[in-house]
Amino acid sequence: MKRFVFFAVLLLLLAACNSRQTASTDAMQPWDNGRLTVSPDGRYLRHENGEPFFWLANTGWLLPERLTREEADFFLERCRETGYNVVQVQTVNGVPAQNAYGKLSMPDGFDFSRIDAEGPDGYWQHMDYIVRKAEQEGIYIGMDCIWGGLVKHGQMNEKQAVAYGTFLANRYKDAPNIVWMIGGDIRGDIKTEVWEALARTIRGIDPHHLMTFHPYGRTSSVEWFHQADWLDFNMFQSGHRRYDQIRGDGDDRAEASMTEDNWRYVEAGLCMRPAKPILDGEPSYEEIPQGLHDPEEPWWKASDVRRYAYWSVFAGACGHTYGHGSIMQMHPGGKVGAYGVRKSWLEGLQDDGFKQMQYLKRLVLTFPYFERVGDQSVIAGENGFRYDRAIATRGNDYLLVYTHTNRPMRIDLGRISGDKKNVWWYSPTDGSLQYVGEFATGVHVFGGDGETGPGHDRVLIATDNRTDYIAPDRQSL
Repeated sequence: MKRFVFFAVLLLLLAACNSRQTASTDAMQPWDNGRLTVSPDGRYLRHENGEPFFWLANTGWLLPERLTREEADFFLERCRETGYNVVQVQTVNGVPAQNAYGKLSMPDGFDFSRIDAEGPDGYWQHMDYIVRKAEQEGIYIGMDCIWGGLVKHGQMNEKQAVAYGTFLANRYKDAPNIVWMIGGDIRGDIKTEVWEALARTIRGIDPHHLMTFHPYGRTSSVEWFHQADWLDFNMFQSGHRRYDQIRGDGDDRAEASMTEDNWRYVEAGLCMRPAKPILDGEPSYEEIPQGLHDPEEPWWKASDVRRYAYWSVFAGACGHTYGHGSIMQMHPGGKVGAYGVRKSWLEGLQDDGFKQMQYLKRLVLTFPYFERVGDQSVIAGENGFRYDRAIATRGNDYLLVYTHTNRPMRIDLGRISGDKKNVWWYSPTDGSLQYVGEFATGVHVFGGDGETGPGHDRVLIATDNRTDYIAPDRQSL
């Protein structure tokens, strides 16, 4: 009955959205620019023809297991409409996993020779459908092959990893929209031989799709796999805890004073050689308890997920992953789900943070992409601490500074070219622009006007006034 009611609500939403344009197979798709590659300087992702690719992902972890095809259609269409170009999924969250049609992922264990006998609703037929639908919508599937806890507890060994990797690679090597994710919320020094076997097996069959490692909370793939020839870009999980939450479960090196500072992972990763791109693959989710496990704790909200996104990207990340407590588990609503969530995934799609990530993507793609670097010398004098910290990024003739609290900031406009600079405030909540005026080069104070404090975030934009990236009278991006 609950599934019937949920599906009825979904049908109403689909009917309400009938007038919208959906992506079609003959429309320009990202892979029409060629395969995803790493930029020559090792800092960003791009297509073979040089077109920049800004990773904006949504964590749809349980999409293959929980949603029907009709529900998956709606979810992927909504992601595309809201600017997401990657959806990260748990390919299997059990050995075996079970989909919405009751079909198992491994009915014969790690022998996949008869897997296509499962019929049109079979686990892998359903996965094929999701991959094809994502392709139609211009979305990459970040395919996290198997969740780390399963491997940690012995449900896939090294030999089985070779069999599984062979199956996955052969099945999806020709799909244009796959990014391989090894690991799955686990440290890389746990069952390392299994992860290496899985990664190398897939890479041996499919040398063309990018590959990364999804690590445990408050750790980074940099720690274990940066030198691995199969790892194309680094991923870290800044996690779901606030500054004062230390549990000693593998994060003993994370100082309490730095717990939420995800920009530190970016800066550390970009210091490594050879250079590889890096991004936050799992920051704090919107609508989930701080610390994850106790619903009585405060819950992370839209302003928090914005802060994680802008902090990491302005520090130099090649993109960002957004998460929502209800969406990631595709919670149907009507009862309490994991981590105390009550909203359905459909309700989560209406939340502010989900809708606001697109404005970050629009902003960074407005300017020359590959020359952009994190440069905290833009902030003159001493920077703020914790939530008061501003984060700056710039190109040759433009700079962007994110402030989470709107505190006064001393900004050195001399860090970019030009004797005169045009300056705007940009809203991360709706993409609106407010022209501030023209300023001579040098240090100026911005911010402090209006309300201040956590959640009163905005972005300062300054450009050489000889550029035409943004017209002074433009109202939004």
